[in-house]
Amino acid sequence: MAKRWKPNVTVAAVIERQGRYLLVEEDTADGLRLNNPAGHLDRGESPVQGCVRETLEETAHHFSPTALVGIYLARTRQPEDITYLRFAFTGTLGAFEPARPLDHGIVRTLWMTIDEIRASVARHRSPLLLQGVEDHAAGKRYPLELVRIDPSVI
Repeated sequence: MAKRWKPNVTVAAVIERQGRYLLVEEDTADGLRLNNPAGHLDRGESPVQGCVRETLEETAHHFSPTALVGIYLARTRQPEDITYLRFAFTGTLGAFEPARPLDHGIVRTLWMTIDEIRASVARHRSPLLLQGVEDHAAGKRYPLELVRIDPSVI
């Protein structure tokens, strides 16, 4: 019997302020890589809740999602074959907790223009980083209610 295939569900925050996007620089097996504040959805949380948590853990900023930018599917084959299903949200960046340590592997946060992000594709941790930023810049916004959560999840 073939092993059942399941994508890894991730959440990402696409946060723009004054023409710059908030990114994180992560120490990975492939060196320093850029990404949106993002991570895996935890058991018992909605994608919005996961995005709020991941943004706080990786940037020390509170975040309030206001819209869904997009839902994306991508596959990596190195070092192993993994498919990711990403929910990308945009919203309001809130209070900063300067004493809060950043998540393991996060070296720093930085603000980059869309042109700087386009020019740094070789350093992107996820192929979905640029697509989410491009969609955000194009004005793509969908209601949060588009992602329905059955009470059995929470």
